[in-house]
Amino acid sequence: MSRAKLALLNWALFLGVFAGSTQFALGQAAAPAPVAPAATSPAKATQTAIDRSLPDDAAVDKMLEAYSPKVRALDQPIGRLIGDLKKGGVGGGSLGNFVTDGIRAQASGKLDQPILLAVTNSGGLRKSVIAAGKLTQRDIFELLPFENALVAFDLTGEHVLELLRVVTSHRDAQSGMRITYRVNPDKQLEAEGAKFWIDGVEKEIDLAAIYTVISIDYLLNVTGSDYATVLQKATNTRPLGLTIRDAITDYVKAETAAGRDIKSTLDGRFVFDKAASGEAEEPK
Repeated sequence: MSRAKLALLNWALFLGVFAGSTQFALGQAAAPAPVAPAATSPAKATQTAIDRSLPDDAAVDKMLEAYSPKVRALDQPIGRLIGDLKKGGVGGGSLGNFVTDGIRAQASGKLDQPILLAVTNSGGLRKSVIAAGKLTQRDIFELLPFENALVAFDLTGEHVLELLRVVTSHRDAQSGMRITYRVNPDKQLEAEGAKFWIDGVEKEIDLAAIYTVISIDYLLNVTGSDYATVLQKATNTRPLGLTIRDAITDYVKAETAAGRDIKSTLDGRFVFDKAASGEAEEPK
């Protein structure tokens, strides 16, 4: 079997898994089913190496014919990237900024209202670097391989601050705020304050006001986490009918159609308070 055919088979299997998947979440699936008792006569299994020594199989070739156009489409450019997108540091680096900016923009259009805050966890960004140049559907798949759905929900300004404390302590990604943080005596990241950051202008959070926030279903549904403690206070939760991967794909295509490139951005949305951090250095 040729190297090209092996690569095609790998991606066909990848796409096939996601086409039939209903349980993927951010690095975790639904609770496993109970394990059945072991059979009295365990079945025997053999293993076959999938490499270039494996002869062609007509049934596999026929299956690959259906997937070939889909795999080829993954490498078609959907946008152009100026500067490398990199994951790292507080907020998931420029990759975290790219994803949260994208889902906030798409959610604003979907809901026909300006959304002031979007958050997601950096652990769901499964690609460390996207190099400058053409941006493809494959890049988006590799960055966001899980079937996380976007959801909107409402929080009071007070609860928004609670959410941002969790985002900061976990080094997660957000769009729409400027957060000042420090390293506390326990060597943990701690948000000191936050303001909305709209077109480069800071605006105070009204603690009594209601704000719509965009995130992923995983953070709302996972139990026993810091996020669960805050997000159980959310109201008016509603799905957007869009996965985070599709939202980012649509965002890149929309920017391209408008004649805009995707740019690597580190814009000061997290501000390190060195004076309040003792001897600690800014986290990298």
